[in-house]
Amino acid sequence: MYPEVSIITLNGKTPRIHDSAFIAPGCRIIGDVEIGPDVSIWYNCVIRGDVNHIHIGARSNVQDGTVIHCDSADVRHPAGFPTILGEDVLVGHMAMIHGCTIDDRGFVGLGAIVMSGCVIESDGMLAAGALLTSGKRIGSRQLWGGRPAAYMRDLTDAALAGMQEGVQHYVVNGQAHKAAVLGQAEG
Repeated sequence: MYPEVSIITLNGKTPRIHDSAFIAPGCRIIGDVEIGPDVSIWYNCVIRGDVNHIHIGARSNVQDGTVIHCDSADVRHPAGFPTILGEDVLVGHMAMIHGCTIDDRGFVGLGAIVMSGCVIESDGMLAAGALLTSGKRIGSRQLWGGRPAAYMRDLTDAALAGMQEGVQHYVVNGQAHKAAVLGQAEG
């Protein structure tokens, strides 16, 4: 169903992908991964649930070239760090998401890095190119940026509305790409 996509069972865990999701060619989805309804995973992403689980909630999008991984258990962290993306999450191109939680409507900018144990609360935003170091928390409606990332300001209602417009755009655009990719595969 997904042409030129690797969906790999590992350690007895097979990725679970909702029928309405768009998975672009070039993606690699491995192990304990769950992808919800109307999610779009764009070209050449790697989502590797080999040492813990990864969940991507409804209508979220993971843009081109992004890598999502999780973190295994150790003495200090017996549960390890799964990677959890809530609903309506936006992840920009070439982001690195590792063992963290991004709550509903969270935003990770282009080329940003989110490390293990981090939380981006609902409506929180990590700016393009930023590095959120292990264990940090971005509060609701906060914008953080820089390397290492630090609080910059609170987000306006207009900024939050723009993020939600982005979510809707990616749901529609993902379905258009899905139709084109599947149409080429059948033709």
